[in-house]
Amino acid sequence: MTKAFLEVTMKISPENRAQAGGVYTKYRQPFLSSIPGAKSKNLLLRAEDVQVLHGFDSKANAESYLGSELFQKDVVAALKPCLSADPEIRIYECA
Repeated sequence: MTKAFLEVTMKISPENRAQAGGVYTKYRQPFLSSIPGAKSKNLLLRAEDVQVLHGFDSKANAESYLGSELFQKDVVAALKPCLSADPEIRIYECA
């Protein structure tokens, strides 16, 4: 059961969205198969921003992912050239 969500909201210009989508696709399965407590990962597209919603079994595992090598060295590095501003990161707990 999903007990926490990690939401990453990013400002990405239209010309960089395909590249950012490729990053999502490339790292979705490694996230689901190697990150402790990972339950889901969904890409949400809006005109004003792009969000990635990660589901976890606990808030602690969501927080831990932010410090993981996959997030820091792979995902952040790959997305950096696509970003128009620093991403907003929020963690939500399910009641």
